[in-house]
Amino acid sequence: MPPRDRPTGDSETSTSGVVLVDGATLRLEDVERVARHGALARLAETARQQVEASRAAVVHIAQSGRPEYGVTTGVGSLSDRLIAPEQTRALQLNVLRSHAAGAGEPLATEVVRAALLLRANALASGYSGVRPVVIETLLALLNARIHPVVPSQGSLGASGDLAPLAHLALPLVGLGRVEMDGTIVEAGEALEARGIPPLQLEPKEAVALINGTQIMAALATLALLDAERLLESAIGVAGLSACALGARRSPFDPRLHRVRPYPGQRAVAARIRALLDQVPEPERASGRVQDPYSIRCIPQVYGAVMDALRPLRGTLETELNAATDNPLIFIEDGVESAEIVSGGNFHGHPLALGCDAAKIAVASLGAMIERRVALLVDGQDYGLPPFLVAEPGLNSGVMIAHYLTASLVAENRVLAHPSSVDSIPTSANVEDYNSMGATAARTFRQVVTNVETIVAVEALCAAQACDLAGRVPPAGSELRTLYDRIRDQVPFRPRDEHIVADDISALLGLLRTGGLAL
Repeated sequence: MPPRDRPTGDSETSTSGVVLVDGATLRLEDVERVARHGALARLAETARQQVEASRAAVVHIAQSGRPEYGVTTGVGSLSDRLIAPEQTRALQLNVLRSHAAGAGEPLATEVVRAALLLRANALASGYSGVRPVVIETLLALLNARIHPVVPSQGSLGASGDLAPLAHLALPLVGLGRVEMDGTIVEAGEALEARGIPPLQLEPKEAVALINGTQIMAALATLALLDAERLLESAIGVAGLSACALGARRSPFDPRLHRVRPYPGQRAVAARIRALLDQVPEPERASGRVQDPYSIRCIPQVYGAVMDALRPLRGTLETELNAATDNPLIFIEDGVESAEIVSGGNFHGHPLALGCDAAKIAVASLGAMIERRVALLVDGQDYGLPPFLVAEPGLNSGVMIAHYLTASLVAENRVLAHPSSVDSIPTSANVEDYNSMGATAARTFRQVVTNVETIVAVEALCAAQACDLAGRVPPAGSELRTLYDRIRDQVPFRPRDEHIVADDISALLGLLRTGGLAL
């Protein structure tokens, strides 16, 4: 089951404002405001002139009758087939219907909303040759909360996200199915209910709607924002585990990290040190002089994850405002001089590589956390009872919660396989190297979701261990704030008088609403 929608804010529109769509200034946070918090979006007037000019150029070229890909020709390996002027409108519908060939679970509503916004923004850059009404209708669907049903499987990441974007575009012409008011209905019915007239697409517009990277970019944007917040929460929870286990402070000594000055490593070490400096350092019996790697190397591992996520943010900041259609229209000295240039801006390799690196990083984060959970549940060396429960044997405690983390780590090892190395040629070998960027983005999102659950389990175990070891952080410390937030959701559990999954679910909800972040 793919990840579903995240909790939204208190109000869908009242505090979210309006996001202007101009093809140049969209930010990741704007995407989240629209996708998750219901902000409205509208076409910026500053973009309209360029959009209208590129449309006029397409009309001029279409009337000339010269062969231009996607305007007067077929698509893919059929680009050598000239389309008669009287057939160009039929071509638009044929392209949408034939390319809407996806399968699998529908994408979450928040992903569909992000994709609608991103496709409108790419077209608003003014290089695709569509009419302004096409962009405005995409945004009308978004603002009316009419969400196309988009299957999650079928994209090769070049020529962009063809199949899912075709499903995204079908409702513009009254075809396909949509989600409206929590119900799946026919698109034509939804348009009529909201007073949105269906479009009759003109030459080039179908290709412009389906040729782009907006599905993978939508998935990657939301996954990255979640991953960044997940890491922030994971650092605090790791600090609570270190407190519960009576961890040594020396691995977080700033001198160590000055001589290996990775930015992420230094930041994580400083944060953990600051958290632990607020709690008493426990007295230790002789014997153990170093903690296991899963405690001692938190700065090196978490810091590397932090540094690995940063490049994907840069990639997405570029991609959100890129023209990823093919062909593109360039106007130098008036419509008559316009050129249609075919290329490969639809290719998702930058996103594929970025998502592959990010999901490997987040998967490694989850793997280290599982090892620390193992220390907590098998904590005799730290003065803890087996499985963090009174009367082990009669009670099993968090035994199977640890199994859950191990299961998710194993699943992440499969999901973290790089999608970008698995190109398969298509379209009679014309499209002979594909990025698989959408697969990379989907699996990145699932890895993040899995590690969120792993962090929730660690939070459960860390708080339980603090109680059992007599190491509850002192009042006024940041770790006490975190401990109290956990205990507000899940009380101390000395016996098996509860369903463990309910506790994990409660802490997962706390994580996703920012409650585990300090």
